[in-house]
Amino acid sequence: MKIVLLDGYTVNPGDLSWEKIKELGEFTYYDRTGKDREEIIKRIGDNDIVITNKTPIDSKTLDACPSIKYIALLSTGYNVVDVMKAREKGIPVSNIPTYGTDSVAQYAIALLLELCHHIGHHGEEVRKGRWENTIDWCFWDYPLIELSGKTIGIFGFGRIGKRTAEIAKALNMRVIVSGSDDRAYIDGEGWSHVRKKELFENSDVISLHAPLNENTKNIINSETISLMKDGVLIINTARGGLIDEEALASALESGKVGGLGADVVSTEPIEPSNPLLKAKNCIITPHMAWGAKEARERIISTTLSNIKAFMEGKPENLVN
Repeated sequence: MKIVLLDGYTVNPGDLSWEKIKELGEFTYYDRTGKDREEIIKRIGDNDIVITNKTPIDSKTLDACPSIKYIALLSTGYNVVDVMKAREKGIPVSNIPTYGTDSVAQYAIALLLELCHHIGHHGEEVRKGRWENTIDWCFWDYPLIELSGKTIGIFGFGRIGKRTAEIAKALNMRVIVSGSDDRAYIDGEGWSHVRKKELFENSDVISLHAPLNENTKNIINSETISLMKDGVLIINTARGGLIDEEALASALESGKVGGLGADVVSTEPIEPSNPLLKAKNCIITPHMAWGAKEARERIISTTLSNIKAFMEGKPENLVN
């Protein structure tokens, strides 16, 4: 079979290998493919299997590429593919259901710890010579926050949310959790299940791990922020669309929200007009929480397994 990978660079910038996938057929590789539909159609050409990460494959592209027999996603999310249209055309689409649980949970806590200690800032001040010239034996420019005994609210309690809760428990935090459907859950395993309103009202830290859908879009907004404790810290390693960025920027400026650690924003790459870029006490990183080498190795190995399963007539991890 003929296989094309449309945008492999972010998953493998050169420290991993595509060799085992190359062995499955006639393989064509591209580092990047833009969003121009004509370019996408041209690159897909007469390939049977299309591998994509963020390159969109919409209904018009599917109609224009009758050779496609299978689409393999290098991601968990599948919104870049019109999966219903693919289903109508008999094209199975597979994703990577889990690969970055540990990496993303670790990163969420890393953002939280940075908000608590501003390690990067103080390290840079030392390199500038400030410590050697201070009259005291130490200094800090921000209030230092101890997490032990504080309450972290985990919004979205899938694999990553649960692993984040486990790490927070190791820091002796009280953990409360809630899902987007606002059901009441049975408590257990060291955390308490609560409704959204209670989570927003009682958390010192709120960590977002929910998928983006009609129930969760802009879940952090002026109304829900008004319910929160003064100085609450918010962490987002899920999806930028969970946050009303104008409302949150305003709350950061006023001090109602004490800090934001975000690895995602509403439009990526980030736009110069994003209000969070000028907000106080705001850390933004370029959607990199997933990118540990170990996690990317799992993406490639699962993609290999997905393609093999399709070739054997037993496709796995289908999203349509």
